[in-house]
Amino acid sequence: MCRNIVPLNNLQPSATDAECHDAALQYVRKIAGVTKPARANEEVFEQAVARIAEATRALLDGLVTTAPPRTREELAEKRQARSAERYEALREYQEQKRAARAAEA
Repeated sequence: MCRNIVPLNNLQPSATDAECHDAALQYVRKIAGVTKPARANEEVFEQAVARIAEATRALLDGLVTTAPPRTREELAEKRQARSAERYEALREYQEQKRAARAAEA
């Protein structure tokens, strides 16, 4: 859904409450369609973040897995590799478009 939300399950050390809050904040921002709510909506926005962070913590605490724990460094490396692939594909596409435009001119 949102590339900024990272998997928090099965991390060593476990996901922190701050990470749960950050994921909840990203989710609420995405759903609301705003990064900063209007003053009239601040309270309901913050309540939603708090509830979702609480639900996230309960979910993570309740999940069971037999997979070996992952580290944040592993996940960061994977995200960086995927990002590099996306940007390389975009760069190649843009070069092809420029070449096609130049050939038309």
